[in-house]
Amino acid sequence: MIKKALILAAGDGGRLYNLTKDKPKAMISLLGLSLIERVILTTKKVGIREFVIVVGYLGDKIKSFLNNGERLRVKIDYIENEEWQIGNGVSVLKAKNLLNERFFLLMSDHLFDARIIKELVNNNKKSSVILAVDRKEPLQGDNMVLESNGKIVEIGKYIDESNCIDTGIFLCSPKIFNYIELEVKEGRTELSDGIAKAAKNEDVEVFDITSINPYISAMRKEVKAFWMDIDTVDDIVKAEKLLIENACKGRNDFLATYVNKPIENFIVKRIANNRITPNQITVLTNIIAYASTILFLKGNLLFASLLTFIVSFMDGVDGKLSRVKISSSNIGKMEHAFDFLFEHSWYIALAVYLSKTYGISAIIFSTFIVLFDSFSHYCGQAFGKAVKGRPLSDYGKLERTFRKFDGRKNSYIIFILIGALFNVPFYSLIAVTLWSFVSALFYVVRTLKHLYVMNGEKYGQDFDNYRIRF
Repeated sequence: MIKKALILAAGDGGRLYNLTKDKPKAMISLLGLSLIERVILTTKKVGIREFVIVVGYLGDKIKSFLNNGERLRVKIDYIENEEWQIGNGVSVLKAKNLLNERFFLLMSDHLFDARIIKELVNNNKKSSVILAVDRKEPLQGDNMVLESNGKIVEIGKYIDESNCIDTGIFLCSPKIFNYIELEVKEGRTELSDGIAKAAKNEDVEVFDITSINPYISAMRKEVKAFWMDIDTVDDIVKAEKLLIENACKGRNDFLATYVNKPIENFIVKRIANNRITPNQITVLTNIIAYASTILFLKGNLLFASLLTFIVSFMDGVDGKLSRVKISSSNIGKMEHAFDFLFEHSWYIALAVYLSKTYGISAIIFSTFIVLFDSFSHYCGQAFGKAVKGRPLSDYGKLERTFRKFDGRKNSYIIFILIGALFNVPFYSLIAVTLWSFVSALFYVVRTLKHLYVMNGEKYGQDFDNYRIRF
C-alpha cells in the first residue's frame, strides 16, 4: 500500500510573474482552491494522506498556508531547497532521507484526474519508476517521451523523436534517488535527467493514461482521464472550463441540458472563489423548495411553480460546486434523499389544495405519483445490483433517449407550470400521474428485459461449463 506523496513546489513560476511576484506559483487560486491544494485533495481521494512538500521560492508562505495539513485532514512535512533556481531533480533529491518506500512524485502546478493515481496504485509494474504518459500531440514546453514496449527509450524537451508526453505523475521506489544523484554529480540537475539514467538501466516503465476507461457511472458520461500543466494565464482559463465541464453530469433531460446547465455553470464559476460551501447551497435549496410547498398549499400556484424552476437549477449547483472544489462529504450523500422528499411534497401540496375543488381524486393522483416514482427508483436500484458500472437510464440507446424526457422533477414542473399559466392545475396533476406511470412502466419493462438476457447468458455459460466437464 502506497502511503506517501512527494510534491515539488520550489519554483517561482516565471511565466506567471504578475500572479507570482508576491506568492509561490503553487498558491495561485483556481476556482476557490490553490493549485497545491488541488494536488493534495485529488491524491487524497485515493487514500494518500502523508505528503512531503519541497519548497523554495517564498516557501514560508506555503508553510503558513498549509501548515501541518490538519485543515485538509492530511499530514504534511516540508523540506527547504535553497537551490530552487537550478533543476528540479535537486528538489527531488532533497527528500531522499524522508522517503524509504514507494511514493508518488507530483508537481504542485499540475492538475490531474484522480483516476490516474488510482490506476497507478493498482498496476502491477515492477520498475523503480513508473511514469504516467499521454498520447496526445506535444505542445511547446512539454517534456516529450519516446517509449517502446512499455519502456522509456528517451525523455526530454528536445529529443528528436517521441510518441507520448510526460504528465509529471510518477510512482517511484527510493532507487530513483540513486539515479538522480549520479546525474547531479555530472552537472545534470533536471528530474528528466535522472529518469533518462533509470531508462538506460531499463528501470522505467510507462503507464498510458489513454488506456483508462473513460466512462464514469456516477456522472453518466465519458470523461477522458486528464492532466494539465498550469504555466500561463490562458492555462488557468482553460483549466476553469475543463473543471466545470467535467463536473457536469451527462445524459440529462432537456431542461437540465439546455436551460439549467449554462445557469449552473455561470453560478459555480462565480461562487467557487468565495467561502460558500456545497452544503450551504443544499440547505438554501431545501428552504426555497419548502417555501414552494407552502405556496402550493395556499394556492399561489404560479409563484410556487416558478420557485420549483429555481430549485431545479440550484439543485445542480451544489453537486457541481462540490466536484469543482473537491469537497464531497458524507452529508452530501443524503442530498438525493432530501430531494425526493421535497419534490413529492410539491405534488402532495398541490393535490391538497386542489382537493378543495376536486375532492379525494386529487389526493389519489398525488399518491400514485409517489408510488410510481418510488417504483422507478427501485427498478434502477435492482438493475444496479445486477449490472455494475452503468445506471439503467444510461444502459442502452433506448434508455438514453427516454432519459431526456422521462418522469422526474424536471418534466413534472413543466407540466405544473403549464397548468398554472392556463389555469388548469388539475389537468397538470393528471398529466404528472400519467407520465410517472409511463416512466415506471418503461423502466420495469427494460429492467426485466435486461435482467432476463443476463440470466440467459449466465445459464448458457453454466450449461457450456457443464458440457465441458462431462
